[in-house]
Amino acid sequence: MQSSLSSLIAIMNTVIYYLYEIGGPVLMVIGTVGCTINLIVFSQKSLRKNPCSIYFIAFNIANFFYIYSSLLALILSAGYNVNPSVYNLIICRLRLYASLLFDCLSAFYLILASIDRVFITTRNVRYAYKVVIIGTLFWFVFHSHALIFSDIIQIHYNYFLCYYQLGDYLSFIGYYSIIKEIITLLLLTICGLWSMANIRKTCCSVVLANPKSNSPKDRQFSFMLFINVIIHGLFSLVFAIFLIYQQTTQNQVKSIEQQQIEVIIRNLCLFNASIPVCISCYTNLLVSKKFRSEAKKIRLCK
Repeated sequence: MQSSLSSLIAIMNTVIYYLYEIGGPVLMVIGTVGCTINLIVFSQKSLRKNPCSIYFIAFNIANFFYIYSSLLALILSAGYNVNPSVYNLIICRLRLYASLLFDCLSAFYLILASIDRVFITTRNVRYAYKVVIIGTLFWFVFHSHALIFSDIIQIHYNYFLCYYQLGDYLSFIGYYSIIKEIITLLLLTICGLWSMANIRKTCCSVVLANPKSNSPKDRQFSFMLFINVIIHGLFSLVFAIFLIYQQTTQNQVKSIEQQQIEVIIRNLCLFNASIPVCISCYTNLLVSKKFRSEAKKIRLCK
């Protein structure tokens, strides 16, 4: 039985290794190209006058930094056995801080865009800038605890992990992560369904709750956002389930094999959670004619 479990763990480690070694760089390239295209398109004069475009720009900047902090660190450690964060405490803390921060900012900007699509209360782009700047500064400060309470933990002989300090702080991170994921999923789901209901009412000319939301450009922004929300929610749900399991079992005495399996599942969930960050551009191309048009102009250098 022990031999079978060890063999299973070895196979799972091999799968994770090749997933990050081969799939990781591919995902990074896809994400880098996608974020760059998104930033260029949403920065165009014809789009950046819309507050939702500002939130999309902030969303893609956060995604870009997430790719080159969290995802890159995971690829190096899980796919190439290069992990300076387990040898240097400063690098460890910066890595965990960046992971918490940019994951939160990505969801935060998506929520702001969702709220904008529901209410469309203002055409003042300066308002969007103020909300983004104030919110960003708040989350930068809020997550600063990770710079203090992170540590290099020995899992077993000759195996170290850069992670949050055990005890009360790990419990806090666990509950915070679960609450953040649940609230994010709920807000995105509610706002996404609400905005799509508004579009349907507008298109059918049944209820025109806000005449400002009646333009084709606004509807395409809403469609792009709705698809991003669905994808983010589906992939985040998997990680949320793992976090709930991890939190409910943290006080149990676990064997080395159990700990190894949890690390493997955690790495799989983190890779899974990185996918929405990298494919936003391609879903925008699929659902928005305006986005495709602007992207084509950029390709043709017009």
